[in-house]
Amino acid sequence: MNSTVRKQPEKPASFWVAKTAVIREITAEVSGVTTYQLALIDAAAAQSYRFEPGQFNMLYLPGAGESAISMSGDPADCETLIHTIRVAGNVTRSIAALKVGDTLGLRGPFGTSWPREACRGKNVILVAGGIGLPPLRPLIYQLLAQRDEYGSLHLLYGARTPEMRVYTREYDRWRAEGLEIRETVDRSSPGWRGNVGVVPQLLERLTGFDPAQTVLLICGPDLMMRFTARAALQRGMTGAQIWVSTERNMQCAVGLCGHCQLGPEFICKDGPVFRYDQISPYLKVEGL
Repeated sequence: MNSTVRKQPEKPASFWVAKTAVIREITAEVSGVTTYQLALIDAAAAQSYRFEPGQFNMLYLPGAGESAISMSGDPADCETLIHTIRVAGNVTRSIAALKVGDTLGLRGPFGTSWPREACRGKNVILVAGGIGLPPLRPLIYQLLAQRDEYGSLHLLYGARTPEMRVYTREYDRWRAEGLEIRETVDRSSPGWRGNVGVVPQLLERLTGFDPAQTVLLICGPDLMMRFTARAALQRGMTGAQIWVSTERNMQCAVGLCGHCQLGPEFICKDGPVFRYDQISPYLKVEGL
């Protein structure tokens, strides 16, 4: 894997032990999607916890199991560990039943991160589909905190309907700090005056595009990522300038159980962030 993605170090035995976290705040985002602000109870663990944008934690509930959930908060503030969660299975359904003050287990952080160093001095395009925006939000915070170190910053975001867009309350601040946001939805609704269509069309219509000076970071459904990457390649980018965050059923988070294997790679250990030219052959194979 390319060295610009930070590889996770070998994990000590303590990474098998879940630390107790308490829910400090719960924010309903859209239907079926909720943001949880967690805090580690152990003071030493809380003080030492650090993560990079793109990494994830394993959240654990006794009797329900564990689920890999991307970090979606600001890496500069690790006192509060923020996860935006879509109800999609037994674990996330059990988490959705929790209240402020309840506790759960947390292991992590795990995985590789977005290649921030490769973005310095470049134009950066972030592309998200649906619940693919939460794993990119920590990077948005970092890019805007050091805005003068990058060229143009674009967020191209697609959702099923206008009502399913997440984090819209932050758009005005992001725009004021230098992020240009373009959106599209699959289906319109009354009052929507934005684009209707698929996410790759936003990239195809982007003006002032300089492929040689651009880094493209994509998170969302596999099909969307493939077609967005194809649009970028058609506009002159190379696979080495494109990065994707992949999702599979992760269970151990350290590459031992094999549940998240994709070709020769283990998403939990070698990913979830991959350079596109290194992972694309396996994204095209149905059933992997």
